Amino acid sequence: MSRVGRLPIEVTNNLKVNITDGKIEISNGKDSLLLDIPSVIDVKFKNNTITVSRKEETKEAKALHGTIRALINNMVIGLTKGFTKNLELVGIGYKAEVKGNELVLNLGYSHPVIYKIPEGINIKVEKNTKVIVSGIDKQKVGQVAAEIRAFRKPEPYKGKGIRYEGEYIMMKAGKRSK
Repeated sequence: MSRVGRLPIEVTNNLKVNITDGKIEISNGKDSLLLDIPSVIDVKFKNNTITVSRKEETKEAKALHGTIRALINNMVIGLTKGFTKNLELVGIGYKAEVKGNELVLNLGYSHPVIYKIPEGINIKVEKNTKVIVSGIDKQKVGQVAAEIRAFRKPEPYKGKGIRYEGEYIMMKAGKRSK
């Protein structure tokens, strides 16, 4: 039995859970998240707890058991608390600002980099160098943060670029003179 998959998920009273036709929908009134449930996995909702179990003991069912439980748990956490990723811009002249539905980044290129903010994602900028990506979908928040970071990854000689908050960059020694 999966150690992660067998744990029940506690649901607060303000969330509504609807399980129909191989799909689970969790909503908190204004936002909702939807997940397709594979046919080998059984999900039940009773007494404000969600339990995930396997219908059969195949290799596929064993692999999906803990994964589906973790995805449902992330849906519950996202709708109650939300998820955030913090990015730091390190480098002289590197700055960011939000203009309407776009994030404008100055990263040392000859032009500003413009990133269109997807639906369901909130981006805030603090002190021009700290970008906060937040939302209810953990996968989407992580993907947006990774796409922003990919515009200028930290380089190993001076450490300039966009990095996650608290990320450690291994610095290399530069050229040595004789």
